[in-house]
Amino acid sequence: MKKRYFLVPGALTGAVVLATGLYLFQPWRVVTSTTVSDRLVTATAGPAAREAAPAVLVAAGGFRSLEHESSGRAQLVRLPDGGHLVQFVGLDTSDGPDLHVYLSDKPASSEEAAFGTGFTSLGKLKGNRGDHVYPVAAGTDLASVRSVVIWCKRFSAGFGVAPLESARGTGS
Repeated sequence: MKKRYFLVPGALTGAVVLATGLYLFQPWRVVTSTTVSDRLVTATAGPAAREAAPAVLVAAGGFRSLEHESSGRAQLVRLPDGGHLVQFVGLDTSDGPDLHVYLSDKPASSEEAAFGTGFTSLGKLKGNRGDHVYPVAAGTDLASVRSVVIWCKRFSAGFGVAPLESARGTGS
């Protein structure tokens, strides 16, 4: 009979450890996917675009994988009203817990750990695939922005990073 008293606390401890592990790691996200189909803003690159286009492509770059395979393109777009947004075109990365989109003052070639500081959050990642649009808050200092990062806040890990390099004359 004494053995039963040890089974109950052991089972409870095991259940708590399992529940905590499931919450933190969310292993089902290895096989899940969320596709986003935001309407992208068409923008033109270069100085001539400032008068003719409704929006101007300020900077752009392709994603580089960090902890997880990531591809697609990021764009920083200036709207006619002076506001800005970040667009992901054809994003494809892993699903994960607590993913966020950060504008970073670090170049995309930086070591992964560097992206956990010196950033401006654009909010939670909407999904791990497709076309996304994220508004940039008015007053954000874009002069220091060098890249955009998909960051797992829970584990301080980067999924992917794209440089935001000047689009002037690149034909991007």
